[in-house]
Amino acid sequence: MARPKSTRVTVREIAAAAGVSPATVSRVLTGQAAVAEETRAAVRAAMERLGSPEPAAARRTARPGAVFVRCPYLLTDYFGTIVTAVAEALDRHGRELILSAGGSAQHNGALAGLPRRRDLAGALLVLPVEDGAELERLRRQDFPFVVVDPRTPVPRDNAPLSASHITGARNLTAHLVALGHRRIGFINGPDDWLASASRFAGHTAALAEAGVLIPPELVTSIEPTSDWGHTAAGRLLDLPDRPTALVAFNDKAAIGALRAAHDRGLRVPADLSLVGFDDEYLSRTSVPALTTVRQPLEELGGLAVSLLLRLIEGSAVEALHVELATELIVRDSTGPVPNR
Repeated sequence: MARPKSTRVTVREIAAAAGVSPATVSRVLTGQAAVAEETRAAVRAAMERLGSPEPAAARRTARPGAVFVRCPYLLTDYFGTIVTAVAEALDRHGRELILSAGGSAQHNGALAGLPRRRDLAGALLVLPVEDGAELERLRRQDFPFVVVDPRTPVPRDNAPLSASHITGARNLTAHLVALGHRRIGFINGPDDWLASASRFAGHTAALAEAGVLIPPELVTSIEPTSDWGHTAAGRLLDLPDRPTALVAFNDKAAIGALRAAHDRGLRVPADLSLVGFDDEYLSRTSVPALTTVRQPLEELGGLAVSLLLRLIEGSAVEALHVELATELIVRDSTGPVPNR
């Protein structure tokens, strides 16, 4: 049964009924030309059935207030670079930043109270520890937010940003394959992280192109720290038929793997090739310097601010996931497969 036409509905409800995105409905409502007539007719038909959109949804002014930036980790190389880029971009736009950072921020339950805060216009969430259900609750309260490098899937109408993990990992492993390596150990990140799944997909794709299947004993998952990397690499290097190369989830884990190799008297790269991911400062200062993948961290921070400000101003963001290109950085930790 159709609703009475006087009933106010949301743009999101009209979009669902018409089978289009909320941004398309907004363009129809504002009379923009870049909408096919067939699509425009579908939106109008949905409005006939459901009613007119709520004024606040159809036409929203920019929300005043500061931007809440949540980065529940130590602001080391990786996270510090992103947060610094965010701070500089917000300053250019005259927006104040309120920062919640550090390990203690992982347990402060800050997200639940954000929509009630009158001093906030929106939020930037960097690798949030909250699951998709919590982010969905935040979205339902019409509070603008953008996720940078999500750990878990985010609500469908939110456009998260990340580097292209699949391509970066694929290029790393393809580099090792080109050097003759086939028995490659993979030290992945936590099993429930999206980046872990993406990087493993890139790794397997590069090996598949070379006709290589991955033995299960060559794959392990860890917390991405140097100590965990040291332990995981040690297990792989103690296998009866040890790998000739190791791919680590990040540069910190790779540094731990480098220590494990030295503990066993293995020379890098003469006896073992080793790669990381992120291109942190330590990847350039280790001995040997690490082959790795550079993530565009400054660009991630700046683009995240741009997307959030669009949401704050009432513009829709149609992309399902924004990925920025990575770059393979070849240094001294990789070489041809050893004869043994």
